[in-house]
Amino acid sequence: MNKAKEAIVKEKTKEGLPKEAFAIVGDPEDPETWKLPHHTKAIFRYLQGRIDLEKPVLERSEGTVDWDRMPAAVAALSRDGYRGERVQAPEEDIIKAARHLARHYEKAGKSVPDTLGALI
Repeated sequence: MNKAKEAIVKEKTKEGLPKEAFAIVGDPEDPETWKLPHHTKAIFRYLQGRIDLEKPVLERSEGTVDWDRMPAAVAALSRDGYRGERVQAPEEDIIKAARHLARHYEKAGKSVPDTLGALI
């Protein structure tokens, strides 16, 4: 196994995902501070250089965004929260997360939800 793959295998995870799969990462060394998962495990292939996310969506054979989880992540950033609970994070982190999620929508050619638009 090459060193890059070894590093990924040894990397800390939460829910089987690396920190790069979360919109908010409080402490990179503490998975308990990672919030708003929104990628599939395909993120590991991206980290290994096996997926080029810079190509337009239509040219990529696969992506890593978990579109089934995105609505919950977006809702958690809103004032009303997801299932009545807003993500607990500094306002600055919430705004950064909103921008990050909005970029995923834009790159996929999808409309940015109003919830994100209000935050960014």
